[in-house]
Amino acid sequence: MLALSKYRPKTYLDYLLYNTNSIAVRWNLIYAKHKGIEMTEKYLSGRSAIVTGGASGMGRAIAIALARRGANVTIGSYTRKNENDISHPENIDTYLPTSRELGETVDELKSAGVQALALHHDAGSFESCQSLVNTAVETFGGVDILCNAAGVWISRPICEHNEEDWSYVIDTNLSGYFRMIRLVLPAMMKSGWGRIINVASTAANIGAEGNAAYCAAKAGILGLTRCVALEGASSGVTANAINPGWVDTGLFRASLDTIVKQDQDNKTTQETFSEIEQSIPQKRFIAPEEIAALAAFLCHDHAQSLTMEDITVAGGAHW
Repeated sequence: MLALSKYRPKTYLDYLLYNTNSIAVRWNLIYAKHKGIEMTEKYLSGRSAIVTGGASGMGRAIAIALARRGANVTIGSYTRKNENDISHPENIDTYLPTSRELGETVDELKSAGVQALALHHDAGSFESCQSLVNTAVETFGGVDILCNAAGVWISRPICEHNEEDWSYVIDTNLSGYFRMIRLVLPAMMKSGWGRIINVASTAANIGAEGNAAYCAAKAGILGLTRCVALEGASSGVTANAINPGWVDTGLFRASLDTIVKQDQDNKTTQETFSEIEQSIPQKRFIAPEEIAALAAFLCHDHAQSLTMEDITVAGGAHW
């Protein structure tokens, strides 16, 4: 067996084989590699995908990966009016892209030769979720793939959580996923094909001091995903969760200042960044594109037996 410290993956399939902890996923990836499947081929041509949180971070990377494999993509994202606008509750850590960034993402999706559109999306609003789905159906004829990647983060001791903070995080990170699934699942089951991918976190399995709402929401996503997988199994619909570890995204960068303030040890943001990086066995942060590669593979027909999985991609780290 190759020493992990010396092995460097050369392709997306190699990367996924190297990083995933799921035996079922590894088996399917080995099969795909044996068959010589090229993961950049247009195997999603004619499919329609919705990606929430699709203008930044992992959501953006997933939207691009799906577009490059031929899917028409609708992205939904909560956006700021401008760089100085903060349109979310005070003390909530998140990265909110601007309308300009939303437009730039659509342009990149279209450069892959597919159709794409974007809407301002509030995961906490059923009406906003319904509007996103209705627009995708009206434009592309349906929704074959749903990737829930919208999320916010808050770090505060349980005794200091107020009702507003708790409800906002749970409503965005968990209930928002449920709303989107409930809207697209019936048509997927009727058509006999569907892929639902929920971005959770290693926080779903490992509690973290000061992160009660976030951890609870992510753990809830795993339970929700399993139920959806069981209900959709006989109708050709798969549902899986991806549990990323430390991924270098706008959300992580936005939360880093909070981590620094809470530590109270006079470390700089860069020092804290480096400390976290060195705590990861691979000594590097995961790139959003690596999470996207897994999401794209889960949409392949060779992944049709992969359902009800929660797949950790964390570079060997537990958190």
